[in-house]
Amino acid sequence: MAVERAIVASGYIPNSLARSLARSRTNTIGIALSTTSNPYFIELVYAFAAECIPRKWMTLLADTKEDPDVEEKSVRELHERRVDGIILATCGDENSRSLAYLEQNRVPTVLVDRLVSRRFSQVGVENKHAVKQLVEHLYNLGHRRIAMIAGRPHVATTFERVNAYKRTLRGHGLPVDEALIHDGSDDAESFDRLFALNPPPTTILAGNNRSMMRLMQYLHTVGLQVPRDIAVVGFDDFEWADYFHPRLTVIAQPIGAIAKRAISLLAACIETPDIKRQTLHIKPKLIIRESCGSAK
Repeated sequence: MAVERAIVASGYIPNSLARSLARSRTNTIGIALSTTSNPYFIELVYAFAAECIPRKWMTLLADTKEDPDVEEKSVRELHERRVDGIILATCGDENSRSLAYLEQNRVPTVLVDRLVSRRFSQVGVENKHAVKQLVEHLYNLGHRRIAMIAGRPHVATTFERVNAYKRTLRGHGLPVDEALIHDGSDDAESFDRLFALNPPPTTILAGNNRSMMRLMQYLHTVGLQVPRDIAVVGFDDFEWADYFHPRLTVIAQPIGAIAKRAISLLAACIETPDIKRQTLHIKPKLIIRESCGSAK
């Protein structure tokens, strides 16, 4: 009791940083992903932060800008700041410099969204199942000219979603027309080429919410109405999807579940560096609203 009174009298404040350094921990983790390229990642960051609160972890955020050089620099700087572990949505493949650095320096790491290497624990949505759900929903509505906005090239999720799109079309006996696969570029001319096809698509699947917003802006600009003139579905639910007119049919990624499992995996890697790595695929949910319509 005397010690406690002395502490109060002196105004002493416990130094959590000093305690953590004494046991080689900072109770800080790094999050490296591209918040400027995809609104989905912003929501994911909020979910990570919420999961860190009960653990009394602080977070340091690095925007990788979907650039391999920026990503590598971000990973190095987070490590230099002595974070206990890193959550990374890499824009590279399993041979990227970022992953090589993390592995060589034995930095506890969990990959999210882009699951490119089983050398690390990783967690993300089941892309193949999700795209199959979207394409089959459109097929059952009668659509046969189904276009897709692929999203950013050279990103693991883009490859997975495009391959699932092609496989589902073939599974229903439909040909894969490469002209129906939009390259994900921002310019209106690329959308013009898509609608100039003969016959044009009757529906478009947007590969992520950024692509969906660009698509809806283009359709508004050229005066095409959804779903009267073109049906639209998307990958990723987002705050405004239920407020668009018409309301958007989308695949909703379970952001809370992904964040919870990623933080849990990271904690396990921090506590037991040689723990067996896990790859977790979480099923998303198809939310049917009004934008998919029916084929003419």
